[in-house]
Amino acid sequence: MTKPKSILTAQDLTKKVTSPEGELTILNNASLSVNQGDTAAIVGPSGAGKSTLLALLAGLDEPTSGKVWLEGEELTKLDEDGRSLLRNRKVGFVFQSFHLLASLTALENVVLPLELTNTKKSMKLASEALNQVGLKSRMHHYPRQLSGGEKQRVAIARAFVTTPSLLFADEPTGNLDNKTGELILNLLFELNEAANTTLVLVTHDLDAANQCNRILEMSAGNITNTEIKK
Repeated sequence: MTKPKSILTAQDLTKKVTSPEGELTILNNASLSVNQGDTAAIVGPSGAGKSTLLALLAGLDEPTSGKVWLEGEELTKLDEDGRSLLRNRKVGFVFQSFHLLASLTALENVVLPLELTNTKKSMKLASEALNQVGLKSRMHHYPRQLSGGEKQRVAIARAFVTTPSLLFADEPTGNLDNKTGELILNLLFELNEAANTTLVLVTHDLDAANQCNRILEMSAGNITNTEIKK
């Protein structure tokens, strides 16, 4: 039996910040490994350090100490430009607040990451991605003309259009009502399975977490439990 290949590894990640009250430890010696094809949920109460951990794993922020490897490349050795290049090639993102550019149409928002990597036929690929998330008729609408669920569908199309190895989703249903959130999560998992992408999901929704094959519980900056579901 072939041993699963680790796509994302973190070793002793610590993040400290200074505040008027003194130094605060947001994340404390967090270590984890995510295998190719995993769906991993990071759960815990507000302030547990979930989003901080995700930002460090994605190279959006730098740890005070510790290391991160993404597909064998040490992310924490790279400068900001190097981390950005690696993200553009390997990573997709879906955020709670959508992060769409208001001045661009849905189609233009999805085209953007393709243009950053000089991908050929970018307009065709972006159109196909929006069609896949059920927004064929909304391609030329601006974010202000879209509902919350439609904005998140655009964000999901943008995340998958570059065929990333790894997808980070940070509370992707946090700004949506329950029914819309459930539809968005189902779409996210369906596309993830079809593309054989590795998913790391930060969520407060235990139903969403239970759809993943791994659950990492966090409390006060520590990973307190790792459950691997068969």
